Amino acid sequence: MKAIAINGSPRPGGNTETMLKKALEPLETAGWSTEYLRIGGKPVRGCLACMKCVENRNGRCIIEGDVVNEYLGKMYAADAIILGSPTYFADVTSELKALIDRAGFVALANGGAFSGKIGAAVVAVRRGGATHVFNTINNMFLISSMIVPGSLYWNMGVGCDKGEVLGDDEAMRNMNHLGQTIAWLGAAIASVSNISPFHKLAVELH
Repeated sequence: MKAIAINGSPRPGGNTETMLKKALEPLETAGWSTEYLRIGGKPVRGCLACMKCVENRNGRCIIEGDVVNEYLGKMYAADAIILGSPTYFADVTSELKALIDRAGFVALANGGAFSGKIGAAVVAVRRGGATHVFNTINNMFLISSMIVPGSLYWNMGVGCDKGEVLGDDEAMRNMNHLGQTIAWLGAAIASVSNISPFHKLAVELH
C-alpha cells in the first residue's frame, strides 16, 4: 500500500515537514511505500472555475505548467493522503489551498476518484488557529467520500522556529499514533473487497 504526504509549507525542514515525516514512519515500518512532497513555495495557480475538468473528465486540471497535475496523479495512486500546512491567518497556505481546490474538484468531476481513500490533516501552529486549518483540509476529504481517521488529539503541533515542534511531546506521540492508525485502517480496508464503488475508476485514472 502507498501513502503520500504533501506539505503546504514554503519552508523546507520546518515543523510541518517534521510532523509529516514522523507520521510516515509507522507506515514505513508496516511495509507501506511512502512519499513526501512539498507544494509550499512552488508557483501554483488557484482554481479558475472554468469547469473544463467536468467537461473533459480526463482526470486532469486544464491548468498546466505547475505541479498540480503531477501531484494529482500521485494522489490517485495513493491509498492514504496526508496533507500538512502551517497556520497562515488561521488557515492553510495559498499553495495548499490551490491544490485542495483543484485536485479536489477534478477528483469529484471524475466520478469521485478519491472515494474510499484515507485522508489525514496535519497542522503546525505557533499559537492559535490550528483547528480551522485542520477543518479546511478535512472538508475536502469528507466531501470526497474519503475515510478520515482520528488519533490521540487533533493532529497539530506547536512550534515556530525549525525543529521546535520536536519539543511538543504530545504532538510527536500523536503523529506516531496517526501513522499507526492509518496503517491499521489501510489493512482493514484491503481486507474488504469492493469497499468503494469508485475504486476501479481511481485505478484507471492513475
